[in-house]
Amino acid sequence: MAQFDWVDFYKAFAKALLHYKGNRSALIQTIKKVYAEIEINLPTLERDNQIVDIDPFTAFGLFNKSKLKESNRVKIITAFARELAVDAAVPTSFDAVPVLNNQNATFYYWIGDRGPDDVDHLWDLFESALEYAKTPSDDKRQVVSKYFDLAINLKGNGNSKITMGLYWIAPDVFLNLDSRNTWYIYESGKIPSDVVDSLPRIEQKISADKYFEIAEKLQSYLQSDRTTLKDFKELSFEAWTYSEQVNQEERAAKVQSQRDDKGSALADEDVDTVHYWIYSPGDSACKWDEFYKTGIMAIGWGEIGDLKVFASKEDMKKKMKETYDPSRHYKNVALATWQFTNEMKLGDVVFAKKGMHQIIGRGVVKSDYIFDDSVEDEFKNIRRIDWTDKGEWPHPGQAVMKTLTDITAYTDYVEQLNALFETEDDGDETEEDDSKFPIYAKEDFLYGKEDGKDRVFMSEEDYNTLVGLVKNKKNVILQGAPGVGKTFVAKRLAYSMMGKKNPNRVMLIQFHQSYSYEDFIEGFRPVSSGGFEIKKGSFYNFCKKAQYDPEHEYFFIIDEINRGNLSKIFGELFMLIENDKRGNELQLLYSDEKFFVPKNVYIIGMMNTADRSLAMLDYALRRRFAFFDMKPGFDTEGFFEYRKKLTNKKFDKLITTVENLNNVISTDDSLGEGFCIGHSYFCNLDQVSDKTLSDIVEYELIPMLKEYWFDEPLKVQEWTNNLRSAVK
Repeated sequence: MAQFDWVDFYKAFAKALLHYKGNRSALIQTIKKVYAEIEINLPTLERDNQIVDIDPFTAFGLFNKSKLKESNRVKIITAFARELAVDAAVPTSFDAVPVLNNQNATFYYWIGDRGPDDVDHLWDLFESALEYAKTPSDDKRQVVSKYFDLAINLKGNGNSKITMGLYWIAPDVFLNLDSRNTWYIYESGKIPSDVVDSLPRIEQKISADKYFEIAEKLQSYLQSDRTTLKDFKELSFEAWTYSEQVNQEERAAKVQSQRDDKGSALADEDVDTVHYWIYSPGDSACKWDEFYKTGIMAIGWGEIGDLKVFASKEDMKKKMKETYDPSRHYKNVALATWQFTNEMKLGDVVFAKKGMHQIIGRGVVKSDYIFDDSVEDEFKNIRRIDWTDKGEWPHPGQAVMKTLTDITAYTDYVEQLNALFETEDDGDETEEDDSKFPIYAKEDFLYGKEDGKDRVFMSEEDYNTLVGLVKNKKNVILQGAPGVGKTFVAKRLAYSMMGKKNPNRVMLIQFHQSYSYEDFIEGFRPVSSGGFEIKKGSFYNFCKKAQYDPEHEYFFIIDEINRGNLSKIFGELFMLIENDKRGNELQLLYSDEKFFVPKNVYIIGMMNTADRSLAMLDYALRRRFAFFDMKPGFDTEGFFEYRKKLTNKKFDKLITTVENLNNVISTDDSLGEGFCIGHSYFCNLDQVSDKTLSDIVEYELIPMLKEYWFDEPLKVQEWTNNLRSAVK
């Protein structure tokens, strides 16, 4: 398999696309035909997918998206090769190919939001870039620069997309400046500082002149003897590999800090889950046979002495600089030596690897750290290990390059590795960027957006109290009468505390009489092949997702929380949801896994206090949740403004009648405040008609009164007349 065999196909595909510059309708029909043939849904390329025009970079993006499965990628490419008569071989590797964000995968805005020449400019950039790549000249570069500046300044475009598109079609000529490459070039420390200092600073939408200056200076660096990287492709691949390694290590460190930061109530430092490690026994596994025979694993850096004498990773790095090369960072090396010495434990599982694509063994740690100064080479840092397996297995995907990495946090990865040896584990989630989601702050919660919509009718004092309860207790139940906006408040409370309207960090479920532990945590479920297997439930999966993203808050919202059998649903998790027990682990009922509820998970329950068919909540639940009473918001500043905006006398009269009705309900011995009528029955009305108000009274309020006072027909009749009179 050639590492960069995609280059030939991408160049041939670009050449084939160019023929469609003057016949884009034919290209659109070809794209539709491709997706129909391979039976994959066509991505949204225009409003309602009524496609009238398309540019070549967007066509390239169809098989260069971040969430696209590789099998589907190959299907799409193969179909395009057939339809466009591309004679180059279908790629077997996509190393160093940057991909688009799925949410921003067209290079143009949709009809009504784009200019009349936007798509033409993209075709002009595409054509001029191919001409320049074929025979570079100053004149051709000026043409590319003209259309580069036009394309990058189109709405929705920027450095990443435009340079990515150019790199796809001519990776030997054009530098990709996506986020990974930009970070690697300017911030990773991998490029010499004098080279970095000579480069123009990155701007939000870089000019063509600065882009070409960056590319030329980096090209000179790559052609020098100061680096082993030879071209933009190798630079891009190294940037992806190194940034992925750094991201994995940072996420793993965050998860580890959550695991270590246990509440005082159940903190048992000697109880921990098994950790999983991936390990390289020397360069290209050169020490594997020796280590396997002697039953050890070892790492180098023996010249700095016994690793136990160092109080921190920083001390290790300092000593490495003094002993070896003062110009190196040693960040990853120090992390590996520190973990090998201080964090690895007896019983941990180690997967031995060779290179980045092969697993060669598995073992179980049998000793603490040992420093053996009698060893003649660098591998003086040792642990005894029982190598239970030896052989050759394909690594799922690509392994990190570091000598030793704690992979416990990546349970899907661990599951794949364990599957090579016919054992099981859990699932994995990845960190996501929520910058694409709208900002939602406290002010938005209280006052809504510019149009006043989406606001919550709650006072600032109550909001601050509620936020404090959620932060301190971590588990809060919003209780109140029908129509006080409990669900509306719960989601927007979560968004306001996150600062973003990110639905991926909020999950809403509803309890009912049949809801079970198996739905919530885990249980045996039938599978299509026959038999049963353990399936994870909603709360388990949500906690795992939050566990791998500990710097963000996650909100699990339970509607009708009092309708479920809570002891049955929560099971052993009833204890772990408590604030001071977050981070502690318990054995789950069905699996062999130990599980904990992360500190960044907040539970918001909702309870209708007017439902008399439900039993009172038990004390076990009450002790673990704070209860916040939600009352009708008729007297809030927001609702006064809402009434003023509607300017409808009948609406005002109806609200006054409902407020009087609520006074009667709250003082009724058989009812009380928990049965008052909420404001949400009257919200979201852009304009008020007599029929609208009459429908609210007849089909929502009166039926509820009949339920409340089922044994007092005279009172029902009295307030029925009052409500009807208000809207006549």
